[in-house]
Amino acid sequence: MTTKHHQANQTTEDARWQAVVTRDDTADGTFVYAVHTTGIYCRPSCAARLARSENINFYTSPHEAEAAGFRACKRCKPNQTNLTASHTEKVASACRLLETSEIIPSLEDLAKNVGLSKYHFQRLFKRITGVTPKAYAQAYRTQKLREQLSEDDSVTNAIYAAGYNTQSRFYAESNKVLGMTASEFRKGGANTVIKFALGECSLGTILVAQSERGVCAIQLGDDPTLLLQELEGRFPNAELIGADRDFEKTVAQIVGFVETPTQDLNLPLDIRGTAFQQRVWQALTGIPLGTTASYSEIAQRIGAPKSFRAVAMACGANNLAVVIPCHRVVRNDGNLSGYRWGVERKKILLSNEKFLSKNELNEP
Repeated sequence: MTTKHHQANQTTEDARWQAVVTRDDTADGTFVYAVHTTGIYCRPSCAARLARSENINFYTSPHEAEAAGFRACKRCKPNQTNLTASHTEKVASACRLLETSEIIPSLEDLAKNVGLSKYHFQRLFKRITGVTPKAYAQAYRTQKLREQLSEDDSVTNAIYAAGYNTQSRFYAESNKVLGMTASEFRKGGANTVIKFALGECSLGTILVAQSERGVCAIQLGDDPTLLLQELEGRFPNAELIGADRDFEKTVAQIVGFVETPTQDLNLPLDIRGTAFQQRVWQALTGIPLGTTASYSEIAQRIGAPKSFRAVAMACGANNLAVVIPCHRVVRNDGNLSGYRWGVERKKILLSNEKFLSKNELNEP
């Protein structure tokens, strides 16, 4: 019984167990699980009845499971071509079409192009990328516009180069895509007001900043001056205003969330990044409290299995510490890798979250 209890604990503490429990098809191809009592191994998404945790072992591939004496499940066929890989390629094809079309294709045209029904394609695209096709196209154009505004002397030229076929369409949503007008963006945030405050938490100094759209920065560090200089570097010509009483309440709420991430943080966020970065950040928010995922696993989840280095760069570009939990991403061997705000802080955050997660499970 002691051995079974130990095996059950090992299984349930493994991050892969949650993928099996939820039948997460985005985990297909990253591992298989084998059931000792049946001698069968399955995909994480297999619809078969869930086996007891003490009877399960995880393997990195079908070959490894078969070498251990298990046979493939006839229901989910884990030793055949991964269906997720096929879905991923269809979504990647749709992404390329969205990026190269002068006019954003309709949902019906996109679905027809990859050979799926409109309903199935919409669900599949959002599940793999974390956003709708329309949101993906808008995020991609936003990034192109940012690049063009930095290079081109003419705002008009930049608008057309970014894929907007009319100026009126762009100006109708310019604040939404840039967080400010195009001319203000070119001037480093001129005429933009950003509130900020510096405080202290268990991880050291914390800087919180908020634009009109929402919280746009949560930074951690040891030197308040350096944190403020980094904010000024992002918005060199914006009007930075020290915290008032109302904003101090927001800061207190964020500090509370940093200390106890089980709390709800119902605050508007101003998240700016490329389409790829937003896909990565969306995937990070799906990592359960008290667990971790590797860069490769995140790359698999967003449908870009070879982009683990780009995933690491997107984690480094995150400006919202803890709220977008890039600290939950580790190397493939499970060891901690670089963290924008210091590996020691990463270690503390993960240890705290693991403790909180266990306490939640033990609550009556």
